[in-house]
Amino acid sequence: MQTVETLNEGLKRAYTVTITSKDIDARVEKEVKAIAPQVRMPGFRPGKVPVNLVKKMHGESLQRDALNNSIQESIQKLIADQKLRPAMQPSVELDEGFEFGKDAEVKVELEVLPEIAAPSVDGLKLERLTVDVADAQVAEAAGRIATQQGALEEQADSHKAAEGDTLVIDFVGKVDGEAFEGGSAQDIRLKLGSGQFIPGFEEQLSGVKKGEKKTIEVSFPEDYGAAHLAGKAATFDVTVKSVLDGDKPKLDDDFAKSLGLENLEKLNELLKGQIEQEHNGLTRTHMKRKLLDQLAAAHDFDVPPSMVEAEFNQIWAQLQHEAGHEEDPEAALKEMEDEKDDYRAIAVRRVRLGLLLSEIGQANGVTVSDQEMNRLIMQAAQQYGPQDRERFVQYVRQDPMAAAQLRAPLYEDKVVDFLFDKAEVTDRAVTREELEAAIEAEDGDLKPHVHGPGCGHDHDHDEKPKAKKAAPKKKAAEAVEAEAAPAAEEAPAKKPAAKKAAAKKDEAVEADAVAEEKPKKKAAPKKAAAKAE
Repeated sequence: MQTVETLNEGLKRAYTVTITSKDIDARVEKEVKAIAPQVRMPGFRPGKVPVNLVKKMHGESLQRDALNNSIQESIQKLIADQKLRPAMQPSVELDEGFEFGKDAEVKVELEVLPEIAAPSVDGLKLERLTVDVADAQVAEAAGRIATQQGALEEQADSHKAAEGDTLVIDFVGKVDGEAFEGGSAQDIRLKLGSGQFIPGFEEQLSGVKKGEKKTIEVSFPEDYGAAHLAGKAATFDVTVKSVLDGDKPKLDDDFAKSLGLENLEKLNELLKGQIEQEHNGLTRTHMKRKLLDQLAAAHDFDVPPSMVEAEFNQIWAQLQHEAGHEEDPEAALKEMEDEKDDYRAIAVRRVRLGLLLSEIGQANGVTVSDQEMNRLIMQAAQQYGPQDRERFVQYVRQDPMAAAQLRAPLYEDKVVDFLFDKAEVTDRAVTREELEAAIEAEDGDLKPHVHGPGCGHDHDHDEKPKAKKAAPKKKAAEAVEAEAAPAAEEAPAKKPAAKKAAAKKDEAVEADAVAEEKPKKKAAPKKAAAKAE
């Protein structure tokens, strides 16, 4: 094997590798001798088929296999000899004029991971915003549960609905006399005065009684998210199915027992613990963002374009998916295009932070134990049916890349926890509203993130800070929830095929590993009655 370096520019490398025909032929001969005893052919005793006939029968496939194996081993040797750390799988191209019996010339192009100076973990200063759980919060949470459980008392048929009462209604929305898509719903609960429907809708239901039918006339706001409805007059044919008491539900031991708990005290303890977990999650989010901001400000180095491109494509695909679920998909896509450069800058930041966290973790002995990895695999397997779980477990155990992607989020969290322990942390007690406002302020303007399958986020939106109103438009890079960056432990890559040779990943960080630093979308306009929850 002969190797000639043809490019060494920044993080890009290119080589021409020549594999002699003698080496390929030697591999073919070796393989022929290995399989000859197993070859069966009419007229010959088992294992006595002449070598020349074996070559005639299997020569073409043996040559292809010999070439593939030669390329694989050559690329691995190249990486080892040159002490390369590939950022992604190398691009491998066999010369178009290659013919068996001649030397094989292979062009190899790749990007390498940057050499990062040993990151200093000293001097980090963080503020931990803590929130105590108030009794009123626990009572409010219990009240919400009671409401969801239908614990409100139904009023007499003669009762006229007033502000604070909850109606159970069916409705059909029409524009120009024609029902429009998504404008109808059944058994919807609407608390009068909540403002959850478009302006003018709830006010016209004041005074209605159970069983009453009423046609409401409203106009969609001029800035309504669905362009085909914005500013248009509409009617909603509403049927009031029941009127529920607007007072707080009665919370007592009997209610707690209806939920399978011993008494109300146990319910309150459970809810308090849950709220504490929510607060701790918000606190960690705030601290993690501050930590990543400090790391980003203190380190600046080139990152492999291929990793940035892979990360950007992941972000872009997510945004396109979310835009497709907006009330005006075309407007959402237009906004994305206007901020495309900002999203690419986000991809650069995420890759750089991921490499940095990986470097810090490896330099300080942060690892994921076999026991922790087994627990991750078993947890992930639960999303599959019983018949597919074992197949998934085997797949992860046999595929190093799949294992690395599964391991990455936990590895990142462990690196972050390590840095938390190293940092000088001061505590400050705040209210939940203040903590949420601090997180929103870091976002520039908080754009609700529509969680999709596999996004890696908790889909319980009650545990996330909420946008109170749409804020002025700012650059996407300023409106990012910088929760986390991609990070992974060292993971060997898969073996390549004939024209796609892979290299062992040394201290590699997968661009599609953990990526919680999601771009946020604009706060949606107030929902129409048809979209209200």
